[in-house]
Amino acid sequence: MEQFPLWTAIVTPMNTDGSVDYKSFEMLLRKQEEAGNGVLVLGSTGEGLNLNEEEKREVVEFTNGLDLVVPMMVGVGGFDLPAQADFIHFCNEIKPDALLLVTPLYAKPGAEGQFEWFSELMGETEIPCMLYNVPSRTGVKMHPSIPARLSKEFDHLMGVKEASGSVEEFKAFRREAPDVKFYSGDDGLTPAFAKEGAVGLVSVASNVWPKATHRYTEMCIEGNTDNLFPLWKNATDALFKAPNPVPAKVLLNRKGWITNDTVRLPLSLGDISEEVEQELLKADKEISSWLEKQ
Repeated sequence: MEQFPLWTAIVTPMNTDGSVDYKSFEMLLRKQEEAGNGVLVLGSTGEGLNLNEEEKREVVEFTNGLDLVVPMMVGVGGFDLPAQADFIHFCNEIKPDALLLVTPLYAKPGAEGQFEWFSELMGETEIPCMLYNVPSRTGVKMHPSIPARLSKEFDHLMGVKEASGSVEEFKAFRREAPDVKFYSGDDGLTPAFAKEGAVGLVSVASNVWPKATHRYTEMCIEGNTDNLFPLWKNATDALFKAPNPVPAKVLLNRKGWITNDTVRLPLSLGDISEEVEQELLKADKEISSWLEKQ
């Protein structure tokens, strides 16, 4: 598979009754296709754990059926190993371009538990797999030894989405596994991660700014970051002033790209203030103006 520097962790648009809004979903996917961004469905931004098994399979089948010219990655997350293995078997039939495997939730396993967990999942497929380190969501940090160990056992390890929020922890991963490809999992830290060897970004911001974030990612990888600040820091900060993906959905709705900004509990639109909404609208204008000048 061709290496894509930018993958969009795409939101799952919903109708007011909470069902998936496939008309809006296709519009978002086509915008990513137009921008040349790979798409990640059923990630945490896509509320993957808030959808039931039938819905998750429908989302994958729908996306696959669009025959996008950009690759599709599918998120595999949770803590029930047999259920995740079963979902991977389903994906083996659909044949997406990649899978995203997250550190197990809630149990807080150590290095050996993590290694055995990922080994079990990767042993169920030959689809390229990206590991996902996101301790703010899972409750445990991926041990720095894991990517290097897995790379020796599995040829289909395609990389790691590193969302620790720490440049020092990113550097620790790189020291342990210099031959593994690492992607920033944090929009705002991408310039710093790219400086330390990140080859790309798995992004929330590209939901609302697909073309601009594509250019932003290219510039980060090139080391051409002089004119990115404070604009991009302020814009990406605004997207996380409330739990993700609430701000992204609100802005997508205000832009007219999705019909509703509905989220599923335990997420709530009540967690976003009018002040934050105004920050998002301001950032949207500033990013659009920035892109026009590139």
